[in-house]
Amino acid sequence: MKKEPSYETAELREFARVLRGRRTVDQYLQTKVPDELVREAIEVATWAPNHYVSEPWRFILPGSETVERIIALNAEMVAASKTPDHGEHKRRVWQEKPGWLVVTCRRSDDALREREDYAACCAAIQNLTLYLWKAGVGSKWTTGAVTRDPRFFDIIGSDADAEFVVGMLWYGYPKVTPTQSRRPLDEVVTKLP
Repeated sequence: MKKEPSYETAELREFARVLRGRRTVDQYLQTKVPDELVREAIEVATWAPNHYVSEPWRFILPGSETVERIIALNAEMVAASKTPDHGEHKRRVWQEKPGWLVVTCRRSDDALREREDYAACCAAIQNLTLYLWKAGVGSKWTTGAVTRDPRFFDIIGSDADAEFVVGMLWYGYPKVTPTQSRRPLDEVVTKLP
């Protein structure tokens, strides 16, 4: 006779702990995350569900020269929209981010297909951030104005007509891990007859 599965396993509780514990981290230690760990996280990310196994994502690991160009562009944009002091502040804050990753999604002429591909890329980013979190590495997923600027696409060597940015991620070992809470389940679940 087959035994019913148990939902009270140590592995399942640990998985829930990782899911509930992951945080958006904005302040990092200046300790380099091993390249191999980042590559493993990207490989795990590619196992996200994706319609017809389209694998619409591209992961771009910008080197220090590219990162400096992104920082300079963002500082210029912030200075133009606010003040030069704000731009310089952003430059200093962004220069403290130890790890950088850009995730793009292939464009489609079919609006539904592009929406499904975008969802797949978001799931891939979630896989990546959870894997890194389990390894003690925090991250922040940003979609700021710089990621939509045509000059950004030139910097990352991307064709804006062929792909769009789903997110730019910073990652590193957390200096500060924020606390968070969620609304009660009854506020977010609707059960229909």
